[in-house]
Amino acid sequence: MRMIPENRIPTHPGIILREEFLIPLGITQVELASHVGIPVQRVNEIVNGKRGITPSTAWLFSEAFGTTPQFWLNLQMNRDLALNRPEVSVRPLKILIS
Repeated sequence: MRMIPENRIPTHPGIILREEFLIPLGITQVELASHVGIPVQRVNEIVNGKRGITPSTAWLFSEAFGTTPQFWLNLQMNRDLALNRPEVSVRPLKILIS
């Protein structure tokens, strides 16, 4: 069973951050950066899809928004996996049991 979509690239976490959190809550990038104690540039690069979510940023966002760090890391991981799918398939190993 495959969970990673093959027909589209998952949405960048920065778009989720902007559209599902910042805009509805009326929070600016500057306010978020100040609240969680990171540079505005980092928030801006995430929102603009130029930077990914790191584990430390996932923790900060999870605490600020009442989510889990896994939520943010899963968004990033799904995108990374879709963008880095190998062009070559590898057949499964056959394990011999003696």
